[in-house]
Amino acid sequence: MKKVITVLASVLVTSVILSACGSGSTSNTAGNGEGATGDGAISGTVTFLTNRTDMIGTQFDDYAKRFHEKYPNAQVEFEAITDLDKTTKIRMSSGDYPDVVLIPTIPNSDLPKYFTPLDDLGLNDNIYFKDYKSYEGKVYGISVGATTTGIVYNKKAFADAGITEIPKTLDEFYAASEKLKAKGIVPLASNFKDQWPLYPWISEVPTSMAGDAKLNNDRMNSDTPYQMNNPYGKSMSIIRTMYEKGYLEKDVNSTNWEQSKKDVASGKFAMVMLGNWVIPQIISSGTTSDNIGFFPLPYDNSGKVNVSLAPDWAYGVNKNSENLATAKAFVKWMIEDSGFDQYAGFIPVLKDKKATIPQLQQFDSFKPVTIEAVADDPKVTDIVNHAQITKEALVQEFILAQNPQSVLDKYNAAWAKARKDILK
Repeated sequence: MKKVITVLASVLVTSVILSACGSGSTSNTAGNGEGATGDGAISGTVTFLTNRTDMIGTQFDDYAKRFHEKYPNAQVEFEAITDLDKTTKIRMSSGDYPDVVLIPTIPNSDLPKYFTPLDDLGLNDNIYFKDYKSYEGKVYGISVGATTTGIVYNKKAFADAGITEIPKTLDEFYAASEKLKAKGIVPLASNFKDQWPLYPWISEVPTSMAGDAKLNNDRMNSDTPYQMNNPYGKSMSIIRTMYEKGYLEKDVNSTNWEQSKKDVASGKFAMVMLGNWVIPQIISSGTTSDNIGFFPLPYDNSGKVNVSLAPDWAYGVNKNSENLATAKAFVKWMIEDSGFDQYAGFIPVLKDKKATIPQLQQFDSFKPVTIEAVADDPKVTDIVNHAQITKEALVQEFILAQNPQSVLDKYNAAWAKARKDILK
């Protein structure tokens, strides 16, 4: 999920860089596997375009220093913006975009127009989502990290409500929510008003229920993909039940994302259903790491659970970069050496690198079956856009409707018409 960093304006900051050493310093060539092959020495300045405005002047300064220490003839600068997806696409269309960017939402068939292949970094056999940003067998983007979705919870709130064991079935999940409500604690922060935090209920949870990474793409084969008795309807019925039983915020239409993180940290709210990336943000909102836990959502009563493993933004290297080897070396350094995945709460994209944050270790102790996400089929994306379907809006309508089937009928009708137009 692409996280939203709330900042009033875009920020352009050049990190504090140590001056490059003279000709006597070590210069790694591209052919040594450090950055690229056949692209010359790792030297010169490259710029990385990021959405992490909060890291400017802090972590990014440290990254710049450490990257320069490894490659004395090279240096990196950071440009941070808020509306990353839109802004990056505008700049790409003009041809004026930095050396390294987080790839925006463009069709994979367009990747070769803007980015250079990264197959020569020597990472392909050891990364998740190798094919996610690939085209015709070439890798053009590597995810900054992996995320899984589950229940982030306040341990003290659970203890105060007398919850002694983590729910492993859906009935136990509802029972725990009832205990929290009786104690005056909001069981689950939905962030209903902000809309985007509802995405798991229409994507990750249905995929987990189906045990099929291709669930969203398989919608292309049907005029009625949304049914009450299929994974989409069953998933949204869980959050609807939570609403009906009073287990969400008292007034779902007045929720606030930034405040909700503070409320989970304080124990006013007990749980939130999002990716592991939110864990550091909650901790930094007013609690300690040992007070925050993470477990898979028990979406049925089987006692077994699947979880979706999804990529975040992907690093891409501008094919027209004047310092191509250095840009590639920086991408590899970010993945292998920077520690960004740990800082941001990600599961490392490197398969042989284990997550070290305790919440992910707790999550893994439940032994969920992991389903690795696949790239969206371009035709499915075209149908969604043509039908003007906002998936989180679907969830909102489903939760509030007197007759949720009517909501599914509405969206199925829009889907069927768009499907006919796109696939004709």
